[in-house]
Amino acid sequence: MATRRDFLQKGLGLTAAGCIGVPLIGCASSRAADTRPTHPTAAAKNAHAAAPRSAAKPTQLAQAAPLAPAELAPPPDIFDAQALDLEFWLKPRTLHVIRPASGEKSKLLYWRDGEVIDTAYQELCHLLRDVNGRETAQIDPKLLETLWGAQAFVARYGIESPVEILSGYRTPSSNKRLIEQGIPAARQSLHMEGKAADIRIPNLNAEVLGGLVKSFGQGGVGFYYREGPRGGWIHADTGLKRTWKG
Repeated sequence: MATRRDFLQKGLGLTAAGCIGVPLIGCASSRAADTRPTHPTAAAKNAHAAAPRSAAKPTQLAQAAPLAPAELAPPPDIFDAQALDLEFWLKPRTLHVIRPASGEKSKLLYWRDGEVIDTAYQELCHLLRDVNGRETAQIDPKLLETLWGAQAFVARYGIESPVEILSGYRTPSSNKRLIEQGIPAARQSLHMEGKAADIRIPNLNAEVLGGLVKSFGQGGVGFYYREGPRGGWIHADTGLKRTWKG
């Protein structure tokens, strides 16, 4: 029978023999002390103190019965962003992104000591621009936090890959064109507000990536599964909290 650890190792492309010795983080129940540093992200504001990695609650691990291999799906709490220690959220943030559509790539330190570094932020806005419409917009900083959080989290398991930005900001005309072509796009898409991105992380199962993004609680998460070597992609936005499959 498959276990949560089996699912995580499968999604991260790790084997039992080659898995890095980092226990699966479970749900923490204790909050950090009220004296914790103030942090601009919703995740850090609600962050729990790091629970002892070796003291996961047996009842939490036993609540969901393991699924057969053909039915594997990420349990709701396979990732728990709130269980991450404060040091994770307060350390400098370097985001490594690539735009397959244009071939651009960049690795930028965009946040340090509680402040966004404007020059790096503007460059990230350019990288997440509408490549087809050739227009740039201000990207919601919360979206960048989600991208960085996902990248930094999986790096703990030895996956240090750029975040592929398949779609970032879209002009209304570009969004309309996608709809006319039958490509999944909402008429009031948050892409048009700089609050959404369609992403992948190489060597990471899209289902696992979606579960991780969902755990940050920053907004909506769409799971788009497709056949092929690269699989599907994940839509992440900073709107209302919701989940769907497309």
